[in-house]
Amino acid sequence: MVTLNDSSNVIWHGWRQVASVATLALLLVCQSAMARQQMPQSPDILFGPLFDAVQRAQLFSDQKTFADAVAKRSPQLIIRDWKKQKTKQGFDLKTFVLANFTLPETHSAYVPPKDQNLREHIDGLWSELTRSAQKAGQYDSLLPIPKPYVVPGGRFCEVYYWDSYFTMLGLAESGHWSLIKNMLDNFAWELDQYGLIPNGNRSYYLSRSQPPFFSLMVSLYAKHQGDQVYVDYLGQLQTEYDYWMAGAQQLAKGQANKRVVKLADGTLLNRYWDARDVPRPESWLADIKTASQVPAKDKPALYRELRSGAASGWDYSSRWFRDPQDLSTIEVTHIIPVDLNSLLYHLEQVLAKGYQLKGDKQLAVHYRQLAKTRAKAINTYLYNRKQGWYSDYDWTTGQVRQQLTAATLFPLFFNLATNNHANATAKAVSSQLVHPGGLATTTVETGQQWDAPNGWAPLQWIAVVGLTNYDHPELAKRIAMGFLKNVQATYDSEHKLVEKYVVEGRKLGGGGGGEYPLQDGFGWTNGVTLMLLDKYCPAKQTCDSVHDVPQAVE
Repeated sequence: MVTLNDSSNVIWHGWRQVASVATLALLLVCQSAMARQQMPQSPDILFGPLFDAVQRAQLFSDQKTFADAVAKRSPQLIIRDWKKQKTKQGFDLKTFVLANFTLPETHSAYVPPKDQNLREHIDGLWSELTRSAQKAGQYDSLLPIPKPYVVPGGRFCEVYYWDSYFTMLGLAESGHWSLIKNMLDNFAWELDQYGLIPNGNRSYYLSRSQPPFFSLMVSLYAKHQGDQVYVDYLGQLQTEYDYWMAGAQQLAKGQANKRVVKLADGTLLNRYWDARDVPRPESWLADIKTASQVPAKDKPALYRELRSGAASGWDYSSRWFRDPQDLSTIEVTHIIPVDLNSLLYHLEQVLAKGYQLKGDKQLAVHYRQLAKTRAKAINTYLYNRKQGWYSDYDWTTGQVRQQLTAATLFPLFFNLATNNHANATAKAVSSQLVHPGGLATTTVETGQQWDAPNGWAPLQWIAVVGLTNYDHPELAKRIAMGFLKNVQATYDSEHKLVEKYVVEGRKLGGGGGGEYPLQDGFGWTNGVTLMLLDKYCPAKQTCDSVHDVPQAVE
């Protein structure tokens, strides 16, 4: 929800009038929320000091391993026995853990049949990446969801929120509409059950969401199934919006509450925020080490910032740092991100369409106005006029941030940019972010995985669509073909697709940086690759030209 200057009170009071008309519906929503089951507890809460001890001991190469382990009996009994045994001579913590926990199943690397081309390989991967979790153990961090879903791959053995939209694009290209419907229903179920779509279906992800792509998933399925889809998922779309706007009513100007910020002039925009301020269970020791660089009194705030960075999906990037080379200076909650607010603009548009189709013209007009005013706010606050590109806004300083990142193209993707802003942004992207292997995430090398020299599949697709929307087809094609060349060359040499790619420098291929090794699979790379193949190489099994992509920029 966005309001500018004097229009803020008008729109907010309009919202309250609409709400009063729908009092019964709101009461039912409240009753539904009260009826939701209590949130499952994260393993760091269930196992307390034992969890901390195991993660600090680094018994496993990946801290996600113990976060995903399943207790064989009640946490209380395990903790009691650990406290009794740990001081005895000869006690071995790993032996104790293996006796009391079942470690997560490891999936062997997929070996494709010989002589498969890239498209055939991706089509064959969908079944390999499909999982079910209708039931979970009593003390399992895995959250059960009702229908099968596609995971990213590698260490990520659960469904992830924003990854899934790009995976679903590929599933659509492969004709797997029933699986798309299953995944859409799963996310709708999570909204009904928890009031949000968590980062992933793990208990330790319930304190945060991820970039809100649910409305795009609904739109994708509606293109196949018809407009009734917007009505069918309208309740969950509203729940998603209510999650992001929670606390807006109580905000004074210049304040923030959870995921909402009210600027000094009354404008409402959104930020990423996590409800907890302790280390992330899946990266427990990494967060503790990062927090060792700040005073004890500042550690909880830093933990929340690290968690909020994970909520952004860009974990981590100099985009969020005061000092580009220092993770401990992360300040995500200070920042109003251009991509997040563009996504919420789309959600408002979809809500308007859903209510229009349902016959509720008042709410349709309401959300249409909210989308219009949010677009105006994005073009006012999230555009750097001096530099000539869309950027994030620091609401604590009242300044637009100077860094150019691939998120700059989200307003173009959603057709909310002005022509002048779009053209200037395209020029900046062409000169600073486009490289032989595709679109770089930022211009800064920090060792973080969401910085240069890495490029990520979802950002390539956002760029290609956004630039095409504003009549920059050659630049869009250059990004697409560069990325396809990168994916194809890596597949030719290693027979796999990976999570991220190096897009600049002499050596292209799989990317690096971050908290864990490069992961294979990989859901969103598969989806975007199929979309780009179909867009630029229709009716072909491969893009022959990916082996000879011109290097000149627009």
